[in-house]
Amino acid sequence: MEKFGKSQPVKRFEDPRLVSGLGGYIDDVAPAGALHAVVVRSPVAHGTITSVDLSAARAAEGVHLAITSEDLHKGGVTGHLSATRMKNRDGSEAAGPEHPILAEGRVRYVGEPVALIVAETLSAAKDAAELVEIEIDELPAQMTMTRGDTDLHEGVPGNLGVDWSEGDGAKVAEALKGAAHVMRATVIDSRCMVVAMEPRGCVAEWDGTRMHLSFGGQGVWGPKKEVATLFGLEPGNVRVTHPDVGGGFGMKAKTYPEYIACCFAAKELGRPVRWIADRTESMLSDNGARDLEHEVEMGFDADNRLVAYHVKTRYNLGAYNSNFGQAIQTFLFARVCTGVYDIQDVFLEAEGYYTNTAQTDAYRGAGRPEAIFLLERSMDLAARDLGVDPWELRRRNFIGRDKFPYKSFSGENYDVGDFNRVLDTAVEKSGLKGFAERRAKSEAAGKLRGLGLCYYIESILGDPNEAAQVEFTEEGTVNIYVGTQSNGQGHETVHAQFLSDQTGIPAELIRVVQGDSDRIETGGGTGGSRSVTTQSNATLATVSTMIEAFTGFLAEVMEVDPDKISFDDESFRIEGSNAAPSMLDVADWAREKGRSDLLRHRATAKLPGRSYPNGAHVAEVEIDPETGKTDLVRYTVVDDFGNLINPMLAEGQVHGGVIQGAGQVLMEKVAFDEDGQLLTATFMDYAMPRAQDVPFISFTSEPVPSTANPMGMKGCGEAGTVGSMAAVTNAVADALACRGVTQADMPFTPDRVWTMLNHAEAAE
Repeated sequence: MEKFGKSQPVKRFEDPRLVSGLGGYIDDVAPAGALHAVVVRSPVAHGTITSVDLSAARAAEGVHLAITSEDLHKGGVTGHLSATRMKNRDGSEAAGPEHPILAEGRVRYVGEPVALIVAETLSAAKDAAELVEIEIDELPAQMTMTRGDTDLHEGVPGNLGVDWSEGDGAKVAEALKGAAHVMRATVIDSRCMVVAMEPRGCVAEWDGTRMHLSFGGQGVWGPKKEVATLFGLEPGNVRVTHPDVGGGFGMKAKTYPEYIACCFAAKELGRPVRWIADRTESMLSDNGARDLEHEVEMGFDADNRLVAYHVKTRYNLGAYNSNFGQAIQTFLFARVCTGVYDIQDVFLEAEGYYTNTAQTDAYRGAGRPEAIFLLERSMDLAARDLGVDPWELRRRNFIGRDKFPYKSFSGENYDVGDFNRVLDTAVEKSGLKGFAERRAKSEAAGKLRGLGLCYYIESILGDPNEAAQVEFTEEGTVNIYVGTQSNGQGHETVHAQFLSDQTGIPAELIRVVQGDSDRIETGGGTGGSRSVTTQSNATLATVSTMIEAFTGFLAEVMEVDPDKISFDDESFRIEGSNAAPSMLDVADWAREKGRSDLLRHRATAKLPGRSYPNGAHVAEVEIDPETGKTDLVRYTVVDDFGNLINPMLAEGQVHGGVIQGAGQVLMEKVAFDEDGQLLTATFMDYAMPRAQDVPFISFTSEPVPSTANPMGMKGCGEAGTVGSMAAVTNAVADALACRGVTQADMPFTPDRVWTMLNHAEAAE
């Protein structure tokens, strides 16, 4: 195996297993004889529950259990799901309504779990669920992010969940007042669904003492703590595992109510209980994403340099707080809102409202796409107002290379960056100089062509601590235990590849073990683009521990001074000897001599600081004004991810993220009627991008290695989405501007684009 730093494009080790049907997803790992659970959900968005009659369901053939919240309480589970709470701008605690496992007294969104039916077969459980009679006195649905007339929760007047700000409002107002030019705009970031390839599901088992919960998630330790708390169990009596996971996107990080209800059923019945959502059920009950309305002001001086940035945001919390719900668009938004620009003063305001539109809000990008989308959309609008080239406006306001390390207004310490260099490469790779000719050809064919740029920056979020453990087995293979969790990104490859690179152990002999709270003591899970950077940092620390321990052992066995022994990433070298034992050789010798203590090594490491991946996305679209159809015809990405372990996996991550962001911009939109009924509950109604909707995506790495970690890495998990939302939106807006469209908001479906063009024509 070549050394780290040479960035080998190694194919994914897990793919043969996954594409041949040998993956072990939730529906594959349920033990034989597991009972089937079906969730009975609220048919209305808002109302008071007057009765839930389970008598017919309980008497149905094959049914073992039928429960409501009352049964949970009788069984000792009286707590509620945990959630994040922010501080309001006045320092008070933001709203903290209780999130029940099964609805208590009132329902607050269509699809809220009301009852759980457990039967011998799935068909029996579904049949019994049809027999449940729920009577609900409907209340008005609150569908807008305003201080509505109907409160969803007691003690939350006007449904205002959080009222937050950061920065000096008076100072920013003064700067805007004195600016040579101020751009003001309203920007919409529409709601979308996460739509992971694998729907949510779980399997719960109770052996009389211990609870085992297995579900498709993004980390096992938070759910372990929650299960232990709700059931009054000692942590050692709870095991949480993740099998293969078909997509996470932040949505699967939460402990959902169905998981706890299934744990209760397993405990009551003494048999394993499994639950798998169908697609419509997922669309109703999974956490949603985005749904923000921004009012933005940007002030520039006479030289078109940014002097002030003021944002007021309203965002949708859904019906309850989630583990991330209040923080997502506030704290995380503030972290990156200044982007790559040297802005003098910033003031952010945010109001989060409870609505009957979903369970809670998820993140599908952890706040970074929202923040960068707004900033880069605003920069394009400002360039149009100022009459300047949008690329030049960005260059003029970049944080200069000589200003690093640079401290942002929110306290982020950008360690390195060379934004002009990355943008120069984007100019070349995107064929910017030939755009005018391509636009002319499109116009000659009766089409509109637009170009959009986004220059983004994001940060590694989540716990900077991570652990790794390496175990040498009797079979001659090596296990590496990691605290992160793959959701399809290729962790089994990259973690094995990195360990192989540092130790010389053949990658094919390394097995990555993840997602098991019994086998792995601690971990931060996956989210916020943290996995590879934090886990590799921990692996480096573990390798150092291994080298130290093996050096001492070799010195003892070979009767030499430890200072005479070195390790060169492949084998140990002993001065005065031709011997060059590998890590595997030394492990075998240790086993022969009964030194089992040398066969397992563990270390915990903390990242010295965050790293800040950044890059330029360039999109080109072509619009048919007769139909409103928008085609994404060219896409170029130039990213600074620092040092890469595997550029092929990084490029794959970017491709997926680009398509995800472009899908939201061009076709995805969650739609409800005025009563809170979901109108996009199937793939017949909710559009998702397909291969025919996406051009070849050009990817170029332009690394500026980070100084915040010893590997020089920068995370790349969400970079594709962070850049594509603004790049594609700006491209569509650029094309529509040719016909006088001044307000262009996603999603750019054919009907909406056609309407924008016709309204602009009528106005002229």
